[in-house]
Amino acid sequence: MKCALQTGSGITATPSKARRLSNVGCWTPRRTDTKSLVVYAIWGGLISPKGGSGRATRRDLVRLGPVSVSPMGIGTWAWGNKFLWGYSEDMDAELQEVFNLCLSRGVNLFDTADSYGTGALNGRSEKLLGRFMDDYPGKPPFEPVIASKFAAYPWRITRRSMVEAARASAGRLRRPAVDIGQLHWSTANYQPLQERALWDGLVGMYEEGLVRAVGLSNYGPKQLQKVHKFLTDSGVPLVSVQIQYSLLSQTAETAGAAAACRDLGVRMIAYSPMALGLLSRRYGGRGSAELPGGPRGQLFKSIVPGLDPLYDVMEAICEERGKTMSQVAVNWCMCKGAIPIPGAKSLSQAEQNLGALGWRLGEGEVLELEAAARRAPRQMVQNIFMTK
Repeated sequence: MKCALQTGSGITATPSKARRLSNVGCWTPRRTDTKSLVVYAIWGGLISPKGGSGRATRRDLVRLGPVSVSPMGIGTWAWGNKFLWGYSEDMDAELQEVFNLCLSRGVNLFDTADSYGTGALNGRSEKLLGRFMDDYPGKPPFEPVIASKFAAYPWRITRRSMVEAARASAGRLRRPAVDIGQLHWSTANYQPLQERALWDGLVGMYEEGLVRAVGLSNYGPKQLQKVHKFLTDSGVPLVSVQIQYSLLSQTAETAGAAAACRDLGVRMIAYSPMALGLLSRRYGGRGSAELPGGPRGQLFKSIVPGLDPLYDVMEAICEERGKTMSQVAVNWCMCKGAIPIPGAKSLSQAEQNLGALGWRLGEGEVLELEAAARRAPRQMVQNIFMTK
């Protein structure tokens, strides 16, 4: 029987969903009148309109210092990366279309790095973004915001070397300044004496107008508090921290990084929100594709066998909402207050990402997903550069 609860808008909640939520202690109605049931159902995510706008509106924009960004961005790690993502220059025309589509739908945050692009293609991602911005037809709903990361290379040991890195990135992006200049990783785990020069470099590039705002990546709570104080004492506001964050990588919560961001007023940007594709169920379950080759395939081989309970919960939510698993995974990140930056190499992937906008999971669904994720025997491997 499909019916349990209907509202005047024709939205239906099913008994199966009520049972799933009550099993994790998320939905316990105390009264049986229709109005009370509707309130509980909305709170628990039992009923909500299917669909969603698939675009970011002005009301959705998030303020990061001097810039306003969409609640979801696009990561461009794959743009120029042959080793992990099979990039070739033949893909550039479609990547331009990906950029145009996302920007036309209000997604204006694009994340890149001076190290994105393998071998001779180093910096390719920034160059493509520079070209795509110049070639965008017409006026977008919101101006593009480029967040680029500067690698903590061992030869970057002075303030000036970091400043010149920002200057080079701005040149590849064909802009006078990078909107958000981010330190790609901390050297605290292996070369702590280099750290101060890197922080000083962030101050230098901000003071010289080469970045409009400053961010970090792969910083845990202790180091985050240290660099936040250093930047604040130097008159430089810290607006964001990028952290690996997904249903299969919740270390940001358990280790305190998310709480530190909230306490310091710094926004968390979630990279790998789909766990390198694992949360799309493309590589697990019925009708799934073969595991990818290379490093990703080796990693997935050890994780996929234990994901069926999480996949089943995600599929049930997808069925109720008319969404895909990747859209549910990305929307979960937004519901947790993070700005996810899923990658997109094709128009179909871009459309998938955009389908995560314009709606929100219910509180009960969020809790149910997290409970199922905790039951997975293996989580995603954490970035080795992530600090405490």
